[in-house]
Amino acid sequence: MALYRGMDATELEAQYNLRARRPDFDVVVARWMERCRAYREASDVALDLAYGPGGREKLDLFRGRPGGPLLVYIHGGYWQRGDKAMYSFIAEPFQAAGVSVAVLNYDLTPSVRLGAIAPQIRRAVAWLWHNAVDLKVDREAMTVMGHSAGGHLTAMMMATDWSVLDPILPLGLVKAGVPISGIFELEPLIHTSINAGPQMDLEEARRESPLFLPPVTDAPQLVVDGGAETDEFHRQSDLYCETFRTERRRMERYMVPGADHFDELERLAEADSVFFRRSLALITA
Repeated sequence: MALYRGMDATELEAQYNLRARRPDFDVVVARWMERCRAYREASDVALDLAYGPGGREKLDLFRGRPGGPLLVYIHGGYWQRGDKAMYSFIAEPFQAAGVSVAVLNYDLTPSVRLGAIAPQIRRAVAWLWHNAVDLKVDREAMTVMGHSAGGHLTAMMMATDWSVLDPILPLGLVKAGVPISGIFELEPLIHTSINAGPQMDLEEARRESPLFLPPVTDAPQLVVDGGAETDEFHRQSDLYCETFRTERRRMERYMVPGADHFDELERLAEADSVFFRRSLALITA
């Protein structure tokens, strides 16, 4: 039986269950964790800064040039797994280029509803803005980047009216966004094993879908996925760009050649890659 865009549950599972497409996933994670541990030990970083009262409302700040731009990185894991400790390596080329990088943790489903996570990320971004002087970052040059579920949360930040959160916050608090392999329309996930954590119904899936939440400013975005990803991931990124690109709002589309959902992050962390250079150019513009 067709459940979404002519696809049944088996087809949707194949499109969105990306771990199943990488039998070496545990090896990849072990490599990342060792790389991250070594980098944290060698870098200028402040660990576990609390941006809120919750146990997971913490971030690691990799310090770049004092007074320089700030990149806020949101990890993936389909809102139900993952930890900032797995993604320290993302900061390495940016920190070397003078950019400070805040790598966030947040609560995970099913311990919280999916709708509680975007407000946490907003608290983190607002906390960074309020504490920019002490953190020695330029609060006028803050870019948000996220991968997979973090790409979804990046788009949610682009759709945030910050004055609702705090009247002192500027509408253009976020200068630019880089959603990487984002999930912009959540409905297809309802019919897959991925929904074991979020446990979304159709109403919640639509309410939390950035595809139906326009960006509140014309801040530019670099919308990325991997060339070896599934058709659905390509469609999601294409549709997000097409829906919200205007003459004033620059929505650049970039596909990392030959990279799947996990390889693309390794390309991002390479200082000589096109992906890194395009991201850096947006952050420092």
